[in-house]
Amino acid sequence: MRDIQVLLETSTRYKNAILQQCFESKKNTVAYVILKDKPRVLKWFVPGFRQRMKNEYNVLKKGSSKLNIPLVYELDEKNNVLVMNYIIGENLCDIVNSRDTSFDEKKRLMILLADWFIDFHNFFKTEKGFLIRGDSVLRNFILSDKIWGVDFEETRPGKPVEDLAEMCASILSTDPMFTSEKFELCKIFIESYTEPVPGRIINVKDEIAYKLLERIQWRPEKEEILRKYSVKIKKQGL
Repeated sequence: MRDIQVLLETSTRYKNAILQQCFESKKNTVAYVILKDKPRVLKWFVPGFRQRMKNEYNVLKKGSSKLNIPLVYELDEKNNVLVMNYIIGENLCDIVNSRDTSFDEKKRLMILLADWFIDFHNFFKTEKGFLIRGDSVLRNFILSDKIWGVDFEETRPGKPVEDLAEMCASILSTDPMFTSEKFELCKIFIESYTEPVPGRIINVKDEIAYKLLERIQWRPEKEEILRKYSVKIKKQGL
């Protein structure tokens, strides 16, 4: 991942930006800055991800007036940067995995998260099918007074069950991994999604099993336990 200071020091457009915070990202460089006295998020894409940048821009431009996703102010194609609003809140991954968060609160968050996905899938549904958000992990959600989704470069046509399964894989495989509470949270999340839209989600256990195997590339040191629970869920479900 590149250092955001390189962009701030070499681009005249951002030379007066004041860096406030860098965010965790596996692919691109994301930072909270003060730009022209306004709080902004800069997402600096690597050159090979220009199409992903345009993809995310289109999703945000179309959906931000109706969905809990960031406002996008600018597509800077010269520097491969998206300029977005800054959302004040706490990362959902930290909240769900905290011992200080009560189970009732975690349950409430699963219901809100399911509602977010229903709204997203319904909004981007067409006669040809669904657009799914992709990269559906806890780390890509922020809690303020509501749940906000961020990071849409992997949004693509697909089946809603792919998003739900990937989120369940994220819930189960972030530390603490595969606890009884985590399995219960996944059940609440799936039930909260399927009740308002019955029949939309099928083969969820197979999809979760597959998504757990996919996570090995990001957590190779956990390959054994990820494979173990992938097999178990494929056979028995949650």
